[in-house]
Amino acid sequence: MFNKTLNALKKISAFLLICLLINACSKDVKISFYEAHISQTKNANIDINYLKAEGTKDVAKRINTAVEQFIGNETNLSDTPDKNATIAQAVTNFDNDYIAFKNQFEDTNQIWEFTVDSEISYQSAEVICMTLSSYTDTGGAHGNGQISFLNFNSQTGDLLKQKDIIKDVDGFKTLAETYFKNETKSRSDDESIEDYFFGKGFQLPANIGFSDEGLVLLYNTYEIASYAQGVTEFTIPYSEAKPFLKVN
Repeated sequence: MFNKTLNALKKISAFLLICLLINACSKDVKISFYEAHISQTKNANIDINYLKAEGTKDVAKRINTAVEQFIGNETNLSDTPDKNATIAQAVTNFDNDYIAFKNQFEDTNQIWEFTVDSEISYQSAEVICMTLSSYTDTGGAHGNGQISFLNFNSQTGDLLKQKDIIKDVDGFKTLAETYFKNETKSRSDDESIEDYFFGKGFQLPANIGFSDEGLVLLYNTYEIASYAQGVTEFTIPYSEAKPFLKVN
């Protein structure tokens, strides 16, 4: 009787193990990207090339929602981002604002412009980094160009914040400051760190992304120093950055 019970338990255990393996395989996350395009020139010039995720449904949905919200907020002049922003809404709002501008200034030849391009700059089992380049021109001396990194957890699709990427902020800042000084030393020997950061000490940029070569730190125009400085960008090799990171 005991042996029969033991054999039955073994069979049940084997069956449960197979079920677990099947379930694990079914949850294997697979994500790829395809290009989507929105363009119109009837009023404002709008040209948006962006990437949409496909594959594991819930993961792809989180990534696509975050991308929609980000691009949807690129023309949002409010200090508070709209969590329900969409690309279609951004296109409509931008075009309507331009029409209102033209109605108010009928003699102007100014044509507003909004463009977006995107690419996957890095993808691993832990993180996906999407780079988005946007340009908005609503008049003035020049338009406003921005480069942004969206980092996603490859397994969940969740958008990663800086605290999800860096585990030792102080140590990483010390390392990054060395690279920053090497990147900017050729511009002017007279400028100090405080000159770049408006009287403050060294600050990490809003945009930290991933590439095959290492961790990319990028300061957009106006983020540090003057407009003339343009974009400041440098890469810290993973061999040096890894001790400070939570993900690779």
